[in-house]
Amino acid sequence: MKVAVLPGDGIGPEVTREAVKVLEALGLPGLTLFDGDVGGVAYERHGHPLPEETLTIAKACDAVLFGAVGDPDCDKLERSLRPEQAILGLRKELELFANLRPAKVFPGLEHLSPLKPDIARQIDIMIVRELTGDVYFGDKGERVASDGSREGWDMMSYSETEVRRIALVAFRTSRARGDKLRVTSVDKANVLETSQVWRDAVNEAAGPHPDIALSHMYVDNAAMQIITNPGAFGVILTGNLFGDILSDLASAAVGSIGLLPSASMGDRATEFGRFGLYEPIHGSAPDIAGQGKANPMATILSVAMMLRHSFGREDEALRIEAAVEKALADGIRGGDLDGTHGCEEIGAAVRERL
Repeated sequence: MKVAVLPGDGIGPEVTREAVKVLEALGLPGLTLFDGDVGGVAYERHGHPLPEETLTIAKACDAVLFGAVGDPDCDKLERSLRPEQAILGLRKELELFANLRPAKVFPGLEHLSPLKPDIARQIDIMIVRELTGDVYFGDKGERVASDGSREGWDMMSYSETEVRRIALVAFRTSRARGDKLRVTSVDKANVLETSQVWRDAVNEAAGPHPDIALSHMYVDNAAMQIITNPGAFGVILTGNLFGDILSDLASAAVGSIGLLPSASMGDRATEFGRFGLYEPIHGSAPDIAGQGKANPMATILSVAMMLRHSFGREDEALRIEAAVEKALADGIRGGDLDGTHGCEEIGAAVRERL
């Protein structure tokens, strides 16, 4: 089992280091790790945020464990050389079109949510976001408007093929969760032609899954329901733009980005499962980098997702998740949770509870 470990910038190396220690503590046979540079540190060492050698390592592995990218010292670089281009480049080159973002409130941490505790404890949502299409990747440009002013434009589009592909991921994810066999497809079909094609294609993809309840919801209503009635959702299926917004909304509802992992996946099969890139949803947090204050739990939980989806190791994934939950229940918290424990201390606490 080959894993490319790409720590990146800021707190990325710290949280990745603790996640790797948890992974190695499982004692999995045949596990091999390969290190690579990405982001600002890669630009400093190689002149590009995603060096060719790093991309070669990632393509040769069965999964990628990614830390974080972002460095204020690189803000004045041209866009193609900024650290953030590393993750965009990896998604494109590795053909990662499906982003899985779980949002869950752990027992006893309801108080971290800005929502009332009885509402917060309902949150257990998996957002499946299409990652390589939509307005972010459509044609765009600038022109002169009729009144002579500047006018920007961006094209939003989805083909039926793209929608069916991501819809199948959502139905597969719902079935794997088991407890909530329902998918809510989120669009804006009342005003967007793109969303009407999206809705029709999702309905078609649902055909082989009659036991999974499918419903459709406009994005503005979905945003409201995530806050007022989160228990109504199991899997949320949506496009790149709406998924970007709703996944951050769900993260805020949980109350701590330090606990939320993610997976970006494609169609490539490995010997063990499906190739994917796994990362915490938080950024590089340069203001606390190197101080040992970062919370590594989101990265550790990303390792659990990696074991589940790319290596078929459900038992080990559950062990990690249970260890994190035990550590939280025992008050082992830090970073954006309460700052009482350092990065290494949290990592050690999780390993002790495996």
